[in-house]
Amino acid sequence: MSGALSWAREGRDWPHRAASRFVQAGGLSWHVQEVGQGPTLLLLHGTGAATHSWRDLLPLLARDFHVVAPDLPGHGFTEAPERDRLSLPAMARGLTALLGKLGVEPEGIVGHSAGAAIAMQMVLTGAVAPSCLISLNGAFLPFKGVASQLFPSVARLLVLNPLVPRLFAWRAGSTEAVTQLLAGTGSRLDARGQDLYQRLFSNRVHIASTLGMMANWDLEALGRSFGRVDLPVLLVVGASDRAVPPGDARAVAQRLPDARIESLPGAGHLVHEEKPTEIAALIGAEMLRHREVVASC
Repeated sequence: MSGALSWAREGRDWPHRAASRFVQAGGLSWHVQEVGQGPTLLLLHGTGAATHSWRDLLPLLARDFHVVAPDLPGHGFTEAPERDRLSLPAMARGLTALLGKLGVEPEGIVGHSAGAAIAMQMVLTGAVAPSCLISLNGAFLPFKGVASQLFPSVARLLVLNPLVPRLFAWRAGSTEAVTQLLAGTGSRLDARGQDLYQRLFSNRVHIASTLGMMANWDLEALGRSFGRVDLPVLLVVGASDRAVPPGDARAVAQRLPDARIESLPGAGHLVHEEKPTEIAALIGAEMLRHREVVASC
């Protein structure tokens, strides 16, 4: 696709730019950030976001971990694939190829929203074998009722119309529109955070990939496999999340063999951007707990 985000323009002052590099893997050029030393943590952002969403969390985690944070296909500065490669299994395969090229095996995976579902898919296929998976407002369950049939169909119609991504991007060029979109998640971000999202939302390739991801998303199959998840899962929930109902975490926990929930009052869907210190502490404690368990065995 043409019209992709420019590293020289939109990325001119990208958070942790010095930690960025571009890697060819699985037929795509990936934007990846790597910082820190120690056990490897893989961070997977959610639909419509990019590495910028970890901007405040990254340096906190880098004190104790080797952190690897890629932009998902078609998001941020990673190359956009064909639409049929924006499905959950395809994204998992792409990330597996990237990890192979980087030569890293994550000891822990942190996934936000749809990123948590991708992490779960990678675990289920045996592509990765972390000691634990940490979900931040994980989007594991499909829409309920009529929306479960209607939403994917509408998303497919939208993404197939080449004018729609342009229209979305044009609309998102408005600061007011971005503020409304972010407020709809239940989160409040500072001016820096809003500016970075506005850069993403103003780009038609990023928008087209976001819509394509939604159109190809199938969480029913993932949900049927929850019983085979052979590792501990920490479900971190923003109590004020308006994008993924906080109650979904309870339903997911009941279907996983080993899961527990941590709820953060006053946080919305972008909990890691609102409360990076608290999230870093939860991640650090969870990783330490499972390292101690492994050492005692």
